[in-house]
Amino acid sequence: MTEASWERRHVLSLADFTAAELETVVQTAVSFREVLSRRTRKVPALQGVVVTNLFFEPSTRTRSSFELAAKRLSAEVLNFAPGTSSLTKGETILDTAKTYLAMGTNLMVIRHQESGVPQAIAQEMDRLGSGVGVLNGGDGLHSHPSQALLDLFTLTLTLDPDNPSSTLLKGKKIAIVGDILHSRVARSNLWCLTACGAEVHLAAPPTLLPPGLAEAFITQSPLAIPRPIYQHSTLTPALAGADFVMTLRLQKERMTQHRLPSLREYHQHFGLTRDRLEICQPTVKVLHPGPVNRGVEISSDLMDDPVLSLISEQVTNGVAVRMALLYLLGVGKGE
Repeated sequence: MTEASWERRHVLSLADFTAAELETVVQTAVSFREVLSRRTRKVPALQGVVVTNLFFEPSTRTRSSFELAAKRLSAEVLNFAPGTSSLTKGETILDTAKTYLAMGTNLMVIRHQESGVPQAIAQEMDRLGSGVGVLNGGDGLHSHPSQALLDLFTLTLTLDPDNPSSTLLKGKKIAIVGDILHSRVARSNLWCLTACGAEVHLAAPPTLLPPGLAEAFITQSPLAIPRPIYQHSTLTPALAGADFVMTLRLQKERMTQHRLPSLREYHQHFGLTRDRLEICQPTVKVLHPGPVNRGVEISSDLMDDPVLSLISEQVTNGVAVRMALLYLLGVGKGE
């Protein structure tokens, strides 16, 4: 297990994560990936720790991944279902969180459709002096730290399966394609990838990537480090010479907002296909955070390609990364 120092009580955003902290997550995940390859895929690292998954928004991958990660660490897990909770009777979100605190919760994983909810709960836990760690499982359009970290881990393993490291991303060109304007995954990946020295190129229709978005993002950086981010209104310059391409789910509700003429036209101009990847590096790989709209943001044959697609690996690596995050936040909170 990595002995690197870890000072954070919460993981709410990756905006202020340093390269050293990202490397700590990667190396801790390496250790747990080895655990997951054993016949007995469980360790007592968080025995006595109570992890509560407060998912106010529907989720399949993230919730299941966090639950499995906690159980693999021998933690006790509580799952919250908003439809059958006291929220329906008028209880506030903070009161719900404090109810689980009173039950002995040590770590909370929060997912909510509104930006800022995990931060508000973390602030309340700190105000109460609870010592509870809060992990953002995705909030509104703001942030999805664990997804970006599992993407990072997947990239490092692809570049060097024997010695994965975040330093391997330095100088790599990574294209992010799709609904960037509304994507918390894109935002977290921008902070994460640029902190590791990668060059990120954004590509989307102008309605999903307004002019000046990249510049505005750079000026918001809380760290004084280079953030090489470029944006394009066509796909070709983003893909040219790219080492990796990440395509994002096109949220179909944007169609009702008249941001796109049709899904078919979107695929014609921004959908990933084998042919379009020919201008990338010969070793290019494709990522997608899921869920996937087949035939819209990516063709089915490309998604299922065992050589070009890393989508299945992303899901698998998500358990190891979430084990790493729970471990880093939870050490010392058990019995």
